[in-house]
Amino acid sequence: MNIALLGYGKMGQTIEQIALKRGHNVVLTIDKGDSDYDITKADVAIDFSIPNVAFNNITNCINNNVPVISGTTGWLDKYNDAVALCKEKKGAFIYASNFSLGVNIFFELNKTLAKMMSTLKQYNVSMEEIHHTQKLDAPSGTAISLANGVINQHEGYNTWKLDENGENTIPITAKRIEDVPGTHTVTYESEVDTINIEHIAHTRQGFALGAVVAAEWIAGKTGVFTMNDVLNIR
Repeated sequence: MNIALLGYGKMGQTIEQIALKRGHNVVLTIDKGDSDYDITKADVAIDFSIPNVAFNNITNCINNNVPVISGTTGWLDKYNDAVALCKEKKGAFIYASNFSLGVNIFFELNKTLAKMMSTLKQYNVSMEEIHHTQKLDAPSGTAISLANGVINQHEGYNTWKLDENGENTIPITAKRIEDVPGTHTVTYESEVDTINIEHIAHTRQGFALGAVVAAEWIAGKTGVFTMNDVLNIR
């Protein structure tokens, strides 16, 4: 499979290593300043760019009938536009805030726990995420996905805010520390005890492998998908 890497930072380079090991060809590596390239060289594109170019990368792929996998966060105000274009053009598109198998299991665990805790009003929920200092957006897309997972299952919460408490609000704390691939903690705290669930990434390998697996999975398909489809998590 011929792969285009849209974004060639540390994550893009890790994806390249894994793709080559799995027998694929990397035919394009596009850095954040590049705009003049032929996406049709690729069978599939993997976008780990930056927020202000991700939407253009994705629409360029869809308009040229190239399936696209995106793990860039911070651009989701235009997500519905990308979905609409994909449906109009009969393209193929997967966005995930996190491609790690472990994190996607963690998402499901988070939703299950939120449903269990919904009737226990004495517990307040909060979240913390820690990432490397090069991460541009805060909170992380993974933290937002976790917060939305709670909101969808827990009647006591209807929004989240960064570094801010409020009624029916999940406060999220974001920290940036050198060389931390990603740590996410969900906490339920009462006067008498605390319940934590946590995912700690040790390297970028898990995220990169998941993105390549998603690229392999989407070949020949049409539609808008998630990692639950790729990993058959229900």
